[in-house]
Amino acid sequence: MDLEEGRMEKGMILYQSKYGAARKYAGWLREETGFEIREVKNCKIEEVLCFERLILCSGIYASGIAGISFFQKNIEKLQGKQLFVFTVGASPYHENAWKELKRKNMKGGLCAIPLFYGRGMWLEEKMTWKDRTLCRMLKKAVAKKSFGYVGTMDGCTDEYKWSKTVTGQIGSIETIAGCIGE
Repeated sequence: MDLEEGRMEKGMILYQSKYGAARKYAGWLREETGFEIREVKNCKIEEVLCFERLILCSGIYASGIAGISFFQKNIEKLQGKQLFVFTVGASPYHENAWKELKRKNMKGGLCAIPLFYGRGMWLEEKMTWKDRTLCRMLKKAVAKKSFGYVGTMDGCTDEYKWSKTVTGQIGSIETIAGCIGE
């Protein structure tokens, strides 16, 4: 809370991005909401307590939500705030994978936080050797399993396509911004 005026600020977008897609979505959310934006790794809990709404926009890596630990370890201090998590992944949306992501990451005090998904980029040329190797192994494993859908994990490099494929609870950046409450 702003100590001098005793008022709360509108909102802040915290992001964690390894290859740029989550940062891009965070920027689009900023354009729609007017919220401040900051990289989660450079943010302290005291710096966000003056905001009514917090959005974590981050990538999914090995079925973990990057930066979710900020909410996890500070959930008690964040009571009374509107929290949102916007995830970005390279693979197409699939309901079973979505449920597993929620089960694994949104435990305890996080389970009621609205969770969204946006399609990221799969650009192997930008990945580290380790990430490229892990992703190739994942592609092979996914190809062997039947998830009941036809899809590909190949690169989504067309910015328009991946910017318009937000799924989960809501269908577009503009709709998410409306849900968050401008």
